Amino acid sequence: MTIQKITPFLWYSEEAEEAAAFYAGIFPDSRVTRVTSVPSAGSVKMVEFVLFGQPFIAMSAGGTDPFNHSVSLMVSCDDQEELDRYWNALLEGGGSPEACGWLKDRFGVSWQITPTVQIEMMADPHPAKARRVAEAMLKMVKFDIATLKAAYAGTTG
Repeated sequence: MTIQKITPFLWYSEEAEEAAAFYAGIFPDSRVTRVTSVPSAGSVKMVEFVLFGQPFIAMSAGGTDPFNHSVSLMVSCDDQEELDRYWNALLEGGGSPEACGWLKDRFGVSWQITPTVQIEMMADPHPAKARRVAEAMLKMVKFDIATLKAAYAGTTG
């Protein structure tokens, strides 16, 4: 794996290798590329992995600050089937759904599972369309693309 100038780095208390394998099993073009034990640091492990072709590094190194919403991983989905697949897979094993397309996986990492079309609709130069999409979005936990499109078009009640 080639290290980029900027690479996301995730620090887990102890389950970096398990988390990387879990994520790699969900997304295409994903894999764990290397696991390195750091002998001089006890049970510390460095895990290099790729998700959708994007390199990541994770570390298992004991007590750390828990993950929070300050940083999340956003997955842009082309259709409802893809959105549902990633949503359900990331919740597997103890994740928890949250508002507005967010979820927390079983490792505590926050994800945004977002329809690509929603981002485009929210950026529409017509404020009424964008507002209707935002209002519909705020009522959702997992996004429903058809409902967002209907709100955008102004065809919902």
